[in-house]
Amino acid sequence: MILCPTTASITMSLTTIPRDWPCFLGRSPYNHPQTLTHYDYTMTAITAAPNTNYQWRWRGFPINYRRWGEQGTPILLIHGFGASVGHWRKNLPILGASHRCYAIDLLGFGQSAKPTPKLEADYTFETWSAQVQAFCEEVIGEPAFLIGNSIGCIVAMQTAVSSPDWVKGVVALNFSLRLLHERNLAKSPVYQRWGVPLFQKILTKTPLGQFFFRQIAQPKAIRNVLSQAYHDTTAVTDELIDILLTPAKDSGAAAVFLAFTSYSQGPLPDDLLPKMLCPTVVMWGTEDPWEPIALGRAMVEQYPDIEFVSLAGVGHCPQDENPDLVNVQLLAWLGRQLTAPATEG
Repeated sequence: MILCPTTASITMSLTTIPRDWPCFLGRSPYNHPQTLTHYDYTMTAITAAPNTNYQWRWRGFPINYRRWGEQGTPILLIHGFGASVGHWRKNLPILGASHRCYAIDLLGFGQSAKPTPKLEADYTFETWSAQVQAFCEEVIGEPAFLIGNSIGCIVAMQTAVSSPDWVKGVVALNFSLRLLHERNLAKSPVYQRWGVPLFQKILTKTPLGQFFFRQIAQPKAIRNVLSQAYHDTTAVTDELIDILLTPAKDSGAAAVFLAFTSYSQGPLPDDLLPKMLCPTVVMWGTEDPWEPIALGRAMVEQYPDIEFVSLAGVGHCPQDENPDLVNVQLLAWLGRQLTAPATEG
C-alpha cells in the first residue's frame, strides 16, 4: 500500500487493444515517449523498457501491467491501496535481471479499469485474488512467486490460500493489519466501534465523500501522508507524488476510493497466515507508523514455518523508500527457495 487515504486509478478505454499489447498511447509521469515498444503479432515485446505498460483483459476489463526479464522463475509484484505498478519502478528492473518479473495494477487502481462499485464489480480481496490467479494462468503461464505491499500482501495470501497451485511462494512487505475490519473494531473502544462505521456511511452515502476525496487528491495532501508513511522523507519525490496523483484525476477514482474505505469485511491476515502452505516470508519496516512492527511480529511468530525479517529504518513502503535494502533481501530469499530441496508431501 502507499496511502491510507489516497488515490485510485485511471481507466484505459482502449477496448480494441489485444490482450498483451504495449500501451504506449498517451503519456504518464512514469511512461515516457522513449519507452515506445516494437512488437510482433504474437503479442510479445521485442524491445521495451521496465516502465513500458502492457494490457490484458480480464472479465472484459482492461488490466494494466509491466514486465521485465525473459528468463528465470516468474515473480508478480502487487501494489497496495492507492498505488500502482509505478510503485515498483525501483524493483522491477533489478528483480527482472534474474527472473521474469511482472507488476500488475489491481482492478480499480493505476491504469486498470475502474468499473462501478457493486454494479459492475466488487472491490474485495476475493475479486483481486481471482484477478491475480487468472493473470498467472493467462499471462505468465505458470505458478509464480507473489510479492505484495500492504493490502497487496492480503491479495497475495488470499491467492495462495484459494489457488495454491498457482503460487510458488509469498513475500509480504508490511502487510495490512486491517485494524478497521469489523472484527477488529468489535474489540476497539466504544467511540471507534460507533464512530468508524458512521464515518464510512457519511463518506459513501452523502456528497461529503466526493468532497473528502477531492481534498486528499491534492499534491500537498499526498505529500503530507507520504511523509508519515516514509521514514526517510527524501524518498517522497515529485515523481512519486505524480505516480499516485495522476490516476486519482480519473472520473471514477473517487468511487473506488470510497468503496474500499467502507470495506470492513473479508479476510484478515489472522485468517490467512495459518492456511499458508507455500514458502512465506514477512518483511517489515521498523519505522512503519500505520502498521506497527510489534503487532506484525507477534502475529507471525505464532507460525514457525513463516519467516519474519525486520527492515531497519524504513516505513510502510520499504520497496520504494529503500529499494537497495529490499531488493537484496528479496533476491536472497528467492534464491534460497529455488535452491532448497523439494519436500515430499
